[in-house]
Amino acid sequence: MRTIEERLDILEQKIALEDFRQNTGLGNEVGYYVFDYDPSQELKVRDRIQSLKNTNTMLKFGYQLKVFDLYEMMLQLLEEEDTLEELKELEEEEGEEYVFQAISDVLKFDDKDSLIISRIVEETPPDSVIFLTGVGKVFPILRSHKILNNLHQVMDHCPVVMFFPGVYTGNSLQIFGEVKDDNYYRALQQKN
Repeated sequence: MRTIEERLDILEQKIALEDFRQNTGLGNEVGYYVFDYDPSQELKVRDRIQSLKNTNTMLKFGYQLKVFDLYEMMLQLLEEEDTLEELKELEEEEGEEYVFQAISDVLKFDDKDSLIISRIVEETPPDSVIFLTGVGKVFPILRSHKILNNLHQVMDHCPVVMFFPGVYTGNSLQIFGEVKDDNYYRALQQKN
């Protein structure tokens, strides 16, 4: 069994290959990958992603790395929509389930024009590799399968790697190795 460092080394080598960036799935769609890992390794994964993000990947490897922390994006979009303070008050009055639904409504999680998906598409130039992070931080407000399904509908020009603190069986996502997030069949499991 490989260590998290060895698995991250392999991933870094794979995404540097032009074949990886041109990869298409069975239906000729761009590759979507899930890099699952033990949640106890979160800080090591974050450090490696930050290190790679600080590298000039365009100069060194010929692609631009775009890292999207879903939790940070959610907070930023709620601030831009001027609803963050209001949601804090609503949580005290109505409870967290009500606030989770309100966040979903404001950011249009269930719509084709989801604000998170739109932001990812707008900020991703050609010749990029997308890393989706913050999956554990944003759970249970936003489910990773929803992001992957919605992004798959509109993003077809670069590969996407979602860093998942839990287990991806190839058929289902189990966040933190315990809670079944939902089925997601399109992503390839990044086995190293």
